[in-house]
Amino acid sequence: MNRTAPNILVADDQPDVLAAARLLLKSEGCDVTTAASPAEVLDLLESDEYDVLLLDLNYSRDTTSGREGLELVPKVLALDSTLPIIVMTAWGSIESAVEAIRRGARDYIEKPWDNDRLVATVRTQLDLVRAVRKAQILEAENEMLRTGDDVPELIAESKAMAPVLRMIEKVGPSDANVLITGEPGTGKEVVARWLHHRSKRGQRPLVTVNTGGLSEGVFESEMFGHVKGAFTDAKADRIGYFELADRGTLFLDEIGNVPMAQQAKLLRVLETGELQRVGSSKTRRVDVRILSATNAMLDQAVADGRFREDLFYRLNAVEIRLPPLRERREDIPLLAAHFLTAAGMKYGRPELRLSAGAVEALLRHPWPGNVRELRHAVERAVLLADSEEVGVEHLGLRSSPEGSLRLENMQLDDAERILIRKALSRNRGNVSRAAEDLGISRSALYRRLKRHGLQA
Repeated sequence: MNRTAPNILVADDQPDVLAAARLLLKSEGCDVTTAASPAEVLDLLESDEYDVLLLDLNYSRDTTSGREGLELVPKVLALDSTLPIIVMTAWGSIESAVEAIRRGARDYIEKPWDNDRLVATVRTQLDLVRAVRKAQILEAENEMLRTGDDVPELIAESKAMAPVLRMIEKVGPSDANVLITGEPGTGKEVVARWLHHRSKRGQRPLVTVNTGGLSEGVFESEMFGHVKGAFTDAKADRIGYFELADRGTLFLDEIGNVPMAQQAKLLRVLETGELQRVGSSKTRRVDVRILSATNAMLDQAVADGRFREDLFYRLNAVEIRLPPLRERREDIPLLAAHFLTAAGMKYGRPELRLSAGAVEALLRHPWPGNVRELRHAVERAVLLADSEEVGVEHLGLRSSPEGSLRLENMQLDDAERILIRKALSRNRGNVSRAAEDLGISRSALYRRLKRHGLQA
């Protein structure tokens, strides 16, 4: 039998039967738990997870008909629909065994049993349940899973990116939780995937979750899973993101947007490694490394009472800050060439090249949308270019980076950055006066300067 210590639950009201089953199955490498009544079976299933249930049909209330065991079968399956049930009967009643299978049991044995027959039956059901549970995970992975084999190229030759590369090399192989910060579009997910790839978990799943896109109503179900019947639309058991990432890495993007009410639930799993699916009181253990990302200032959110301090420190064992693209201009030609090759292959135009004027325009542009904006600009140029050379006109860049931007077309961060620059310029770099002009405190302005990568 497989020596990964399957967890077997044996239910019978006779102590000698329980002792014999425990001795036999333990010799085959199983962990064995016993129960002496239907009520005890249900209690154990509520608190732990089992791979196979050996269930006697007759208990003290009625020693011949098997009614107690038959009534218990659907109750067990309501708690765990994938649990294989092998019924046991001492009376050789084929009718009872057939009825138990009709109600959901997988197989039956007669008492006194043949040891080889019992071991073979348990082994068969273990193989089947593993296949079923693996199929559930694979089905969910088809929708949500990204593996460490799919690692994007990390183009970073600028001085500003050197600290990021060093941190990836140092922290990647560890199990430390990492908080990745930076403006939108700087490539936080790329860094997360490299951290996972460099770790000892690199061959295990990397599951990416946009936590900012999960409403409070579905947060627990998506993160921790649910059981059938937990709520109106719960028509089947569902595996949550934490279980999908077991022994791998879970990347929580936009972590700063998790509502306060859900932060406590997230913290508990991070602290204990234990979770409960919605609608179940059964505790499940997971081994997950957490990478998270945000473009918000979480330390300020903590100070403002919008983010739990204990969760912040749990996530932030190490912080990696990604510089905006305007601080790593040496990388712009390399990134543009990379995106041009990728888009050219995608749209059947591998012959395209960037003109000298296009490269110069790319270097002059402020890139408020960072690497993501650069990728979109190059892809657009591939679609619009009418020759083998991509010119400035194909990129669609604004000629006067800040002056030509219309307020209604800006993101909030872009507008704030421009206002701060103008206030500092008017006041010749005097932070106190600039803060007064902007209607904020001096310390608040310093925090915004840090956030936007600006200097007074």
